[in-house]
Amino acid sequence: MKPPRGLTADEAAAWARLAATVKPMRAVPVRKAIELVVEPAEAVPKPPKGRVPPPRPQPVAPPPPPGPGLDSAWERKLTRGTLAPDFTLDLHGHTLATAHTRLDHGLAQAKALGARVVLVITGKPRPAEAADRGERRGAIRAKVLDWLAVGPHASSIAAIRKAHRRHGGDGALYLVLRKAR
Repeated sequence: MKPPRGLTADEAAAWARLAATVKPMRAVPVRKAIELVVEPAEAVPKPPKGRVPPPRPQPVAPPPPPGPGLDSAWERKLTRGTLAPDFTLDLHGHTLATAHTRLDHGLAQAKALGARVVLVITGKPRPAEAADRGERRGAIRAKVLDWLAVGPHASSIAAIRKAHRRHGGDGALYLVLRKAR
C-alpha cells in the first residue's frame, strides 16, 4: 500500500482559504449522567416446604406431517429429473380464478387416472408483494401453494417439490400424490 501523498502548494492554499471560512461550533454543555435506580421487584413467595410448584407450560411442538415423507429413492428421482410425470397441468395464460378452478379439476382428473406424479406448470416466480399478488406477473406461482394447502386435494398430496430443469425448473412444481386406498 502506498503512503498518502502530501498536498501540493495549490491544494494547501485552497485548504487554507476553506479553513478560514469555517466557524467553530459553540460549546455544547455536557449533561450529567442520569442515575438509574433499580428497585428490587416484589418478592416472589416461595412455595411451602414439601410442596412442588406446578410445572411451567412447555412450548407446543408443531404436529408431525401427515404420514411418512418421501423416501430417498423418490427424492433422488425428483432431484435428478429421471422421474417422468404421469399427468401435466399447464396453468399458463389463465387468470387467477380460472387457474384455481383448472388446478382443482386437473387434480381430480389426475387422481381418477391413478397418477402419482403431477407436473404443474405455473410460470416462473416474480418478486411480488403479498398485496400485489393478484395483478403482477407470477401471481399464479405466488398463489398455487396456498391453493394446494387449503384445497380439497390437500390430504391427497404427499409432497410438493420444485421441478427439474428439464421439466420447467423454477416455473413448475412436482406434486406427488398419495396412493389411492
